[in-house]
Amino acid sequence: MFRELTCGFILLFLGFGELAMAQSKRQQLSPEKIFLRDRWTIQSSAQVKEKGDALSQRVFQPRNWYPAKVPSTVAGTLIDNKVYPDPFTGMNLRMMPGCSYPIGANFSLRPMPEDSPFRVSWWYRNEFRLPASYRGLNIWLHFDGVNFRANVWLNGKQIATSDQIAGTFRVHELNIRDTARAGELNTLAVEIFPQQPDDLGWTWVDWNPMPPDKNMGIFREVYVTTSGPLTLRYPQVVTRFDLPSLETAHLTVNAEAHNATDHEVEGVLSGSTEGIRFSQPVKLAPQETRSVSFTPEQFPQLNLVHPRVWWPVHQGAQNLYGLEMEFTVDGKVSDRGSTRFGIREITSELDTQNHLIFKVNGQNLLIRGGGWASDMFLRFRPERLKAEFQYVKDMNLNAIRLEGQLQPDYFFDLADEYGILIMAGWCCCSHWEHWQHRNDYKEGPVWDKEDYDIAAKSQADQIRRLRNHPSVLAWLNGSDNPPPADVEQMYVDILKKYQWPNPFISSATAKRAELSGVTGVKMEGPYEWVPASYWLLDKEAGGAHGFATEISPGPAVPPLESLKRMIPKEHLWPIDDYWNYHAGGGQFKNIKVFTDALNSRYGTAKDVRDYAIKSQLMTYEGQRAMFEAYAGNRYRSTGVIQWMLNNAWPSLIWHLYDYYLMPAGGYFGTKKACEPIHVQYSYDDQSVVAVNTTYQPQRELKLKAQVYDLDLAERFSKVTEIDLPADSNLKAFSIPQIKDLTVTYFLKLTLQNSAGQIISSNFYWLSTTDDVLNLKGTKWYYTPVSSYADMTQLEKLLPVKLAASGRAMRRGGEEIALVTISNPSRGLAFFVHLQIKQGSSERDVLPVVWEDNYISLLPGERREVTATYKVRDLGNAAAFLKVEGWNSVPLEIPLTVKKKR
Repeated sequence: MFRELTCGFILLFLGFGELAMAQSKRQQLSPEKIFLRDRWTIQSSAQVKEKGDALSQRVFQPRNWYPAKVPSTVAGTLIDNKVYPDPFTGMNLRMMPGCSYPIGANFSLRPMPEDSPFRVSWWYRNEFRLPASYRGLNIWLHFDGVNFRANVWLNGKQIATSDQIAGTFRVHELNIRDTARAGELNTLAVEIFPQQPDDLGWTWVDWNPMPPDKNMGIFREVYVTTSGPLTLRYPQVVTRFDLPSLETAHLTVNAEAHNATDHEVEGVLSGSTEGIRFSQPVKLAPQETRSVSFTPEQFPQLNLVHPRVWWPVHQGAQNLYGLEMEFTVDGKVSDRGSTRFGIREITSELDTQNHLIFKVNGQNLLIRGGGWASDMFLRFRPERLKAEFQYVKDMNLNAIRLEGQLQPDYFFDLADEYGILIMAGWCCCSHWEHWQHRNDYKEGPVWDKEDYDIAAKSQADQIRRLRNHPSVLAWLNGSDNPPPADVEQMYVDILKKYQWPNPFISSATAKRAELSGVTGVKMEGPYEWVPASYWLLDKEAGGAHGFATEISPGPAVPPLESLKRMIPKEHLWPIDDYWNYHAGGGQFKNIKVFTDALNSRYGTAKDVRDYAIKSQLMTYEGQRAMFEAYAGNRYRSTGVIQWMLNNAWPSLIWHLYDYYLMPAGGYFGTKKACEPIHVQYSYDDQSVVAVNTTYQPQRELKLKAQVYDLDLAERFSKVTEIDLPADSNLKAFSIPQIKDLTVTYFLKLTLQNSAGQIISSNFYWLSTTDDVLNLKGTKWYYTPVSSYADMTQLEKLLPVKLAASGRAMRRGGEEIALVTISNPSRGLAFFVHLQIKQGSSERDVLPVVWEDNYISLLPGERREVTATYKVRDLGNAAAFLKVEGWNSVPLEIPLTVKKKR
């Protein structure tokens, strides 16, 4: 029997050991799950003459098959088995068979080459033992993600066909009661078929190359559960407040009930959360599936007084509750489930300019985030994922956008815990938006009956999976285009049917939808380099007005250490095709616009080291300016999503930290700009603005601005005292025109609290020669520049010697380094970069969370900053501090380590 449902319980992510069977630590009453993660083998069907009935029997011996894990893709598994060299170095990916498609092309829309080994199906095979206690129960085999189609055999019998298991974002559940062997070894064979250009599959658009297998594989968890005659899935808690009051939360509990038998069954569905209990009888017809609700009107105990409210990061605590549910039949437990939930309410509205504003628990919230990219081979690495969420929080961002690349449950669990809001939805530039021919899509296949079916079921599966996470902000039914009326109506009906509690939008663009009308968001670019002044000067495209769903100041060239890992030594300089291969696709196949600006503004790069340092200066300046403009203009600006947050592989474009988890210029420019309480400079009118994005007022603050010549002669200074109401900005004063300034000059801003502590500081390098925008020449991806600002005098800064010391405190598996740097010289120490190294090697300790970095120090200034990292990432070496700046003499010192008792 085939059943198109998923297990709605939060998965337990175990270490990838042998066959994993465990009780969930997060949900104490969750049913046992047997995760099929290890002991898999794979092989091409071109190399296997046997069929599924033979392959799924114990007598078959998979000789010369490749060991594999699940989740995995075929190409990823072959790379793990050293069949191909590291595809992330140089142009090795291009050397893999099947990668002969044109560089920069969207491979998801092209057929696989005739000689590709991935044109044919591939087999996944596994043997697993089921407990004898499973006898007499319904046994469910779950596939949480298969790309794209699959035939499934178990113990010699086919239990699902490729017509049933089809769709990258489908979630499947098979009742294997009549085929599984409790108390014995079972053999599973899964024949995987790759996605075709007209499939609703996975795409990388122009972000990076696509692997030659098009991510074919079992890329999400496979596991086994059991139940009695009735099952419960997708437990959900919906919160409503009597806004603006948060004194009472009105909770509605929903769950999906299913009768797995061929006769009517009556049971009792009950639930509890923190001592609050509720139950009701449920009668289900044969094979009936029904949503069962517990409303606060029916069950007054679900009106919770003085709840612990869930807030996004930086706005309050991420309080989470546990819900436990149980289905009994004749007094016996038929199924159990549990989940976590947050008590919060998210709404949205259009302002008078038709800009979309999100509200969390009745409060306006400026959305600041980045677009997510999965690992190119869809590898699931929990520790890395956690580190990336730590980075998002550390940068003071509050959101991530998922364009099509919907993530596993653990991703959303982390988002709940960290308070990171998630915008999720379907992807552009693929069959997902080829509903019909239109001006930008005049040829090629359009949706057929199967596409409509897969799209509807994919929407239902993902909505039910995501709907209970407090971190989920909104759902987007399209990306670069709104769906036509019939498709949007289908999507909206599904959202309503499955009690979607959050806002939803027709697309990520300002294009008016036939059905739902105005979106309130925009997608007007840029995606290419623009100067810092752009964000406040542009009034028509990507400037700081409205809600920008994807936008960027362009390339983000990694530091030299990362460049050496991704580009072969013989191609490190000058920039060549090896560099360009690690740019993007389509319009973004090189970094020429960025490089021309760098050479013109900061002086022509002399070598790769000089280019890498100047690149960090460019990206710091660019990212800081974008995020500051959107914060300074709120709520004329209501949200900004940086395109992108991260990369699928080592890349030269669109990230705030690189693939190796190196935080660099863009990271720290973003972190600076997004400080909850912040002082900033406006490039359009030279004003100094204090920003408070918290919900608490800030009183008796002291704001100071100082302007310095290149030789550090102070040319202007002003101090003023201010109060900042909650969630407000204040334009304190403007920097006046100053005669006879050097062409390049500096502005230092500080904001102190009533105790005299500096709560925000900001250092700008500016020019009396401005960047001049050619606004009339604006294209969808950037606005050209007629002439550049002159920052070349920065190259004339004299070398300085810094003093530095560092000590580290070891606390469990973490080490916290306290670093002190000071500038005893008479010159400016500009853009000083701090790194923690594995001993005296060139390898950085990564990931690492720095309190601040790329710091500029005036003569006599001293700074203390911390760095936090995992002891294991030292690689058995001692931690060394490396200090290197624009004009400071490099130095390295070992850190003294003290273990905390």
